[in-house]
Amino acid sequence: MIRLVVPSIEENDLQAVREALASRRLVQGERVAEFERTVANYVGCKHAVAVTNCTAALHLSLLALGVGPGDIVIVTAYSWIATANVIELCGARPIFVDIDRDTFNLDPNCLEDALVKLMKANETGRQVKAILPVHAFGLMADMPQISELAQRFDLPIVEDAACALGASCKGKKAGSWGIMGCFSFHPRKAITTGEGGMITTDDSRLADRLRALRNHGQDPGAPSPDFIMPGFNCRMTEFQAALGRSQMKKIDRVLANRRRLAKNYDSLLARAPVFVPEFDHESLSTCQSYVVMLKAGDETMRNRLIERLKVEGIETAVGTVHMPLTSYFGFKYGYKEGDFPVTDHVAACSLALPLYEQLSSEDQENTVDGLIREIYRLRGVL
Repeated sequence: MIRLVVPSIEENDLQAVREALASRRLVQGERVAEFERTVANYVGCKHAVAVTNCTAALHLSLLALGVGPGDIVIVTAYSWIATANVIELCGARPIFVDIDRDTFNLDPNCLEDALVKLMKANETGRQVKAILPVHAFGLMADMPQISELAQRFDLPIVEDAACALGASCKGKKAGSWGIMGCFSFHPRKAITTGEGGMITTDDSRLADRLRALRNHGQDPGAPSPDFIMPGFNCRMTEFQAALGRSQMKKIDRVLANRRRLAKNYDSLLARAPVFVPEFDHESLSTCQSYVVMLKAGDETMRNRLIERLKVEGIETAVGTVHMPLTSYFGFKYGYKEGDFPVTDHVAACSLALPLYEQLSSEDQENTVDGLIREIYRLRGVL
């Protein structure tokens, strides 16, 4: 089976975890603190706060901003469901915005339209508390335009940079554009801790609030335990952090190889009946996923294509989720097909191909051959 993803786990990673386990100090100690410092330095922020996963990172970030019942957070329509779930879990409402067809990221023009409409009404204008853009598949959203809009309307940005550790736009890294940036270390990401997340920020007050929220509400600066708010248990383990520290030593190599493999796919797919990703030349993607688009007339075959490729020993997947049309959000807010036309199209046609550092050129060729063959079979040509 040519797998969709295989993490870059090597002997030094295994040894780092062994040493952490042998220390018998297993939860949120010096290894976590060192991992936080490493990520903060890499991103270019003053603070990094490690948590259990990126869902927790997003949730705690919104809570740290005071997002609560009756509030509104503006978010892309196309992302993993956690991005919208955390808004609901705060008691707030997500206002979804359509995406750009080429980048799969939030469309700044649609964002501006949504902001103008919401701010015209006094009631909804007061309710809007944050903008939550996503860097889809490791390619950064148009942060210069999004930042300009955020400044114009005096709103904070929380970056969902789950896939984007190491991505940059105009030389500035993901996680350093907004007031907070949230990262994932899930196995589908370039580096992994199994599960795990991180929040980056330059705001010391927010960093302290995040540290309290992740640890039962305990004051992170108190000389003895004191609890200053209700909090969660979202602490990272020492062996996860040990793996993260080891993984960070190879992140530039891993990203370089993923980008090389993406370029090879670009060449191989020139003969395939699909559209390949288009990247903004001022942005540097992590190539977390390589997502192609089926052409007009092939939209209905995507799910069958995934199954047939699996039979051939090639693992593929949908790009990500059309969040407004999931059962929960569609039922609660009455969203329907046509409300987000670009997301409708992308969600129906997107297909993620295998991509990971150890993927061989032969496996890439076999993947592309299988993709072309099965598309033509489903078209009835073969």
